[in-house]
Amino acid sequence: MQVTTAVLSPEESAAVYGVPLADRNIQPVWIEVENHEDRNYFLLSPGLDPNFFPASEAAEAFSGALSHDQQAELDRRFRSLAFHNPVHPGERVAGFVLTNLNEGAKLVQIDLVARERARTFSIFVAVPGFEADYKRSQVFKRADDPDAPVVNYTDDASFRAALEALPCCATNEDGSKHGDPLNLVIVGSLDDAFPALVRRGWSLTEQKWSGAIRHMISAALSGEPYVNAPVSDLYLFGRAQDLALQKARGDIHQRNHMRLWLSNMRYHDKPVWVGQVSRDIGIRLTWHSSTFTTHKIDPDVDEARTALTEDMTYSQNLAKFGLVAGVGTAPESAPRRNLTTDPYFTDGYRVVLVFDRMPTALSNIEVLPWVTPYRVVHATPGAKP
Repeated sequence: MQVTTAVLSPEESAAVYGVPLADRNIQPVWIEVENHEDRNYFLLSPGLDPNFFPASEAAEAFSGALSHDQQAELDRRFRSLAFHNPVHPGERVAGFVLTNLNEGAKLVQIDLVARERARTFSIFVAVPGFEADYKRSQVFKRADDPDAPVVNYTDDASFRAALEALPCCATNEDGSKHGDPLNLVIVGSLDDAFPALVRRGWSLTEQKWSGAIRHMISAALSGEPYVNAPVSDLYLFGRAQDLALQKARGDIHQRNHMRLWLSNMRYHDKPVWVGQVSRDIGIRLTWHSSTFTTHKIDPDVDEARTALTEDMTYSQNLAKFGLVAGVGTAPESAPRRNLTTDPYFTDGYRVVLVFDRMPTALSNIEVLPWVTPYRVVHATPGAKP
């Protein structure tokens, strides 16, 4: 089987369909399947989006000001552009599945089924027209550069030592002050790690341009979510984060977010990303930001680290995880502070998440035998342990 896909921007979908689909929160995904096998295959549209739009429903959404003949023509156009099952042996079939709108990036999950057989493809696609912050660093091109100088670790003990030797924290631009703790390592690429994150609702962040700042202010005033809101810059390896992602919650005041830096390490030929993850729980005024506002983080940064690990176990692509030292202990009684003076406490470990392109069942995820964390529990006198 060979599969090709593309995700249309709002402008592209309007040009193809003749109506502004994005105004109805509809995004066409192009699927092309070449069947070189010996049986008929069927594309399962709910795999791309459980709430996908049938062509007839999407056409009906624009029927308000149309005559009967115009509506009939629009309905024919939508039906002719749709993907049509089955894909016979030796045949190529192409068409659109109408999904809910995503900006930034979309995980295109393609499930093809046949008698006693199934083929699955997970493809991470950047959406045209979105000014993601990763574009400034061209990080994905660097990650795929075969000539980049890297150290490839195939021994777990050596890899663990290299991770524990990393700095404790991100810094400000000149490196003179410590910021948030580097409590996260992701091992993977566009084939496995980033589809897993997008599958679990993590979104790319926008660059800090004027439109994004206006959108962020508007969302803050209205209380609406902004799943691609920019994040401030922190520094590691002499540069700002290569990539940032966030998982929006109820509104812009609440989100989980991470910053990632591509390292010069590889683990069994997979790119190694060093990062920080924390949970935002509000917005406050500060003199430490150019916009005079900042997100307030939950001081228990270990909770965000654990929540991400648990989240990724449901992503299908997490193969291994473990903990290494390196952040340094900061007890609740003597917390550290980040660059915007928010306090945080931690047990001092960073989590290592190793992804693989092939799905891994929950029961088969490997736990790396490095560190077993524990928290001190203050029991009631006389209580049984």
